[in-house]
Amino acid sequence: MRVTSTQKGHTVRRKIPSMPTRTAYDLDQFIADMSALVRTHPAQAELFDRASAYLERLIANPDAIPEQFRVPVGKGARANHGSYALHRSEGLFVSSVVWGPGDRVGPHDHQTWGLIGVMDNAIQETRYRRVDDRDRADFAILEKDRTTLVKPGDVSLLVPDVDEIHRMDNDSDRPTVEIHVYGKDLVSLPRYRYDLTSNRVIPFASDKFDNC
Repeated sequence: MRVTSTQKGHTVRRKIPSMPTRTAYDLDQFIADMSALVRTHPAQAELFDRASAYLERLIANPDAIPEQFRVPVGKGARANHGSYALHRSEGLFVSSVVWGPGDRVGPHDHQTWGLIGVMDNAIQETRYRRVDDRDRADFAILEKDRTTLVKPGDVSLLVPDVDEIHRMDNDSDRPTVEIHVYGKDLVSLPRYRYDLTSNRVIPFASDKFDNC
């Protein structure tokens, strides 16, 4: 396994291709491994290291995710997007997220640790850092830290309060499929969007996922 470094630290892991195994790692195995891991309440470094290894194995097998969870939802306000809950339990939330061609979302945070693994196609991820003194709940100054084209097999880490504010842009002509893993259920979790023009901080919460 090879880790690609950035100035902020190791945030994108790129896996060196390995010989295929007889039995493909599937979603049930991934959930079992992750559930066992979070039950031990590991230190953050161990959590990210072991969870990244599990997620790399999962995204190497696209067939591990049912096809209906690898396409945009095709209806509603975000017809070109898909967010599908695959597992939710205490301390663990797993979803499949699909970005259709031209789909994007502005800067936002997560309020929990997270990992995002690209399973198919690629997506441009831009990370931001806060440079204000955080004395106002409704105001934030962000600076762009880096932009990365995250490719199949790559895993990005979301570190709460340190390195988790990002925007996502699919500028390609086909859908990008990701697996998201979080330490909290994102449904109804209070989070924030950031307006780069006005410096406003805008509270929001995901109300549901497409298959809930």
